[in-house]
Amino acid sequence: MIRVLFVRHGATAGNLERRYIGRTDEPLCPLGVEQVRQLREEELTADYLFISPMRRTRQTAQLLFPHLTARVEEGLRETDFGVFEGRTATELSGNADYQRWLDTMCQGAIPGGEQVADFKRRCCETFQECMQKLPEGCCVAFVVHGGVIMSVLEAYACPHRDFYDYHVPNGSCVACGYENGVLTLEKSIT
Repeated sequence: MIRVLFVRHGATAGNLERRYIGRTDEPLCPLGVEQVRQLREEELTADYLFISPMRRTRQTAQLLFPHLTARVEEGLRETDFGVFEGRTATELSGNADYQRWLDTMCQGAIPGGEQVADFKRRCCETFQECMQKLPEGCCVAFVVHGGVIMSVLEAYACPHRDFYDYHVPNGSCVACGYENGVLTLEKSIT
């Protein structure tokens, strides 16, 4: 079995303002740094570390795992929110494209952005590629984005739950066991 830690990066200014932040490369805000410092008190340890290339995940990983060399994986980026990027639901209210996307439970096409199904597939393929590189009995940490965590857990966690059932707050961790292609949830650390 391999132990897996999924860590969602600390909050950014855009997160606090409830903006769609995907491709925008924001740093952690002061609250985000504090969230990660609190999580650090849990004394998480790992043998391997995979992160997205975004500044917010790099900063989170450096605060939590300063002695590990992070392997940056492009496939672990958050989704590209296209024309919704950087905007809030309030700002998008009345936008027909936004309403169509909401009507699909946010699972449909994002105008000018990444297709949700493509995003989920990318996350899961990258997760599998990373896991294939690891020896049995190790512990691996993925410091990534909420959507990445939800995509991987929706695909591999048992018992199966829907995408949004796996929402993880900023600066939180979900610990799992991984064996035979299945993730078993052990605990959430917030």
